[in-house]
Amino acid sequence: MSSAFDRKGVLIVADDGETAELAVARFFVFMGVSGAGKSTVAKAVADVLGGSFVEADELHPVENVETMRAGLPLTDDHRWPWLARVCEEALARAPPVMVSCSALKQSYRSFIASRLPGVVFVHLTGPDELIRHRMASRSGHFMPVSLLDSQLAVLEPPEEGPACHRLSIGGAQTDTIAQAVSICRRHLAGQD
Repeated sequence: MSSAFDRKGVLIVADDGETAELAVARFFVFMGVSGAGKSTVAKAVADVLGGSFVEADELHPVENVETMRAGLPLTDDHRWPWLARVCEEALARAPPVMVSCSALKQSYRSFIASRLPGVVFVHLTGPDELIRHRMASRSGHFMPVSLLDSQLAVLEPPEEGPACHRLSIGGAQTDTIAQAVSICRRHLAGQD
């Protein structure tokens, strides 16, 4: 495999005669609705790659947590300060940094991208019923299953490209993690 950078800092990777453009990353945001497995996958990737992990759910102010616990969806006014805090925490960590964050709207992803240079989004996606089942099976999380529909309604799925990948969660969790590790390694290629 050979690699080179273009003028925009995009890594061009050639493998078996195929050429693909990949954004060079220091930050990876594992995004999607609640119950998609963002935290599990991001933490596992950080462990495998020796990177840092930021759990955005832990950075919600008490008001946000209580709002969700009460079964009410967050508004943009709830989310902007929280997203700023998530970015600050990611910038304070040693790269590569794996962030677990819903990042449901394009405006949220643009906000994150404006603060985290070289960010790559990995959208974890799967059937609604699988996600609903996962949410119902977990314990100790403040996000009730009843809010999944509101998250699905707000979700603006990102387009795949050099700085965004879609990753299906329909198979074995170990396979999802392995695919995520592969995506991140490809983006980290060529960095010291």
